[in-house]
Amino acid sequence: MSPDIIQEGLTAIDEHLLVAANSEVAVLHDASEHILTSGGKRIRPQMALLAYLAAGGQNLEEVVPIAAAIEMVHTATLVHDDINDHSLTRRGKATVHSVWGRTFALLTGDYLFTKVYELMAPYGPEYNVVMATACSRLVEGETLQAAAAKAGTVDSETYKKIISLKTASLFEAAARMGAQLAADDADLVENLANYAYNLGLTFQIVDDILDIVGDPEEMGKPVGTDLMQGRGVLAVQNNQKSHDGDGAAVAVAEAVPQDPIERMMAGLRASGAVEIARLQAEKMGQRARRALEDVPSSAARTELLDLVDLVLSRQK
Repeated sequence: MSPDIIQEGLTAIDEHLLVAANSEVAVLHDASEHILTSGGKRIRPQMALLAYLAAGGQNLEEVVPIAAAIEMVHTATLVHDDINDHSLTRRGKATVHSVWGRTFALLTGDYLFTKVYELMAPYGPEYNVVMATACSRLVEGETLQAAAAKAGTVDSETYKKIISLKTASLFEAAARMGAQLAADDADLVENLANYAYNLGLTFQIVDDILDIVGDPEEMGKPVGTDLMQGRGVLAVQNNQKSHDGDGAAVAVAEAVPQDPIERMMAGLRASGAVEIARLQAEKMGQRARRALEDVPSSAARTELLDLVDLVLSRQK
């Protein structure tokens, strides 16, 4: 595998996204282009590309529309998430709703979701069922998270269910569809899908950790948002401490921040909760690695293994 093949695939995906999201309605065109060109890790479409190659695929053009559809789903959810979170920045740029307003942002997110139908149409029912299931699970996960956060009931088991639905499901779908395009081997497809599912769990736990310890400038968005809204793996730890009568803030022996969210974040950093969450991420990462043990050796398989390390060590 050429070292540039994945980058070539990602470039083709970006081009595919812009063509797919084009609209004669100016606000839809501008808002869609704004979010689609804002950067991002593109890790979900990478799952489709690498799974396709690891399963023996030879022609990346075959999988590019599916990979683009996966990224389109993710991008649409970001537009809606930013509205719900009242976020003003995403990937270092202004959020869609902060530029065009809530109504047009909602419509832009809806528009991007509808474009997924067009991207997936050529692949028939087998692949569309996988995508539809992933999208349904994603919405279920987001809804479960919002309901649990509102009720203050985000415990460990609920958190695991939330991230398996809202994050891991789309990772899994990307790898499953990519592998299915390349190979008629159920065991190989399942191994790659299982890898992606566990990588998705790893990714989300690390993302939640960065909400507490990340650099807002490097991340391109504010930190503390999930904790403030009672979400994420560190919210589980904070809820547990609160229920035990031992709030996270008491763990801070030095100057205590006046802002309640900053105080809570400082308390969690000092309490060891971040280290516990990192161990959970490492455990999920190890499960992802084990899922690749029966996948034939290849440059793509090596890339998938390296991706686990990149996810665990990421700072944004």
